[in-house]
Amino acid sequence: MTKVIDGENSVMGRVASYAAKEALGGEEVAVLNCDKIIITGNLDSIRRDFLEKRSRFGSSQKGPKHIKVSERIVKRAIRGMLPNFREGRGREAFKRIKCYNGIPAEFANAKKIIVPGNEKKKFSFVKEFTKQN
Repeated sequence: MTKVIDGENSVMGRVASYAAKEALGGEEVAVLNCDKIIITGNLDSIRRDFLEKRSRFGSSQKGPKHIKVSERIVKRAIRGMLPNFREGRGREAFKRIKCYNGIPAEFANAKKIIVPGNEKKKFSFVKEFTKQN
C-alpha cells in the first residue's frame, strides 16, 4: 500500500522529512502537488540562489546540473533527508519515493496525508523557481 502525501500548502522540509522517514520504514511514498509545496524564507535570497546555481552550471559548461522541475526539486530535498542514498538502506528507500505535479488518476481517490506546519509568513512556492517562469 502506498502512502499518499498531499503537498499543497505544506512546507517542503516537513514533507521531505516525513516522506524520508516513511520510506526508511519500508513504505511506498507518493508526494502529490509538488509544484504547490512551500519553500520558507526570504523570496529574493532563495530566487537569487536558484538563478546563481543555474547560471554557474549552464548547458555550455561541464559540471553538475541544477534541477529545474518542481517534482525533481522536492525529490532532491527528500534525498537529502536519507542516510547515504547511494548504497544500502538509503538507496532502497529512495527507490520507494515518487513525486508528481498535480494528482495522477491512480491517486485521485486515495486517502491523502496532509503534513501540518505552514504557519510561516515568509514563503514562496516551488513552481516560482522552475523553468516555466
